[in-house]
Amino acid sequence: MIKVMALLTCKAGLSRQAFIDYYEQRHAPLIRSLSPHIADYRRNFLIDEGAIVSPHAAARDFDVITELFFADEAAYAAAMVAFTDPVNAAAIAADEENLFDRTKTRFYRVQECRSV
Repeated sequence: MIKVMALLTCKAGLSRQAFIDYYEQRHAPLIRSLSPHIADYRRNFLIDEGAIVSPHAAARDFDVITELFFADEAAYAAAMVAFTDPVNAAAIAADEENLFDRTKTRFYRVQECRSV
């Protein structure tokens, strides 16, 4: 399984609920429609209440941690081709302008380790 995580920041002026609603009702379906190669697609919207943060930690500059899962390297590669296709990339960018502060977007392939 290949896993990608994105740290994404809400566009200034959007309420938390408007951000979540747009992401869930518009952006996530767009991403799914452009890449059937995604095995699982999760959005983790941060909740500040009850957070444990070191007083010396940098200020949080993202609002959601998005997880994308792909069955294998071939599925991951196919998704990256789909996302970077000029027509698809333009559609994604245009939609993201309604939702994210794109200057703060971070997208990482990760190695997941689990404790049992």
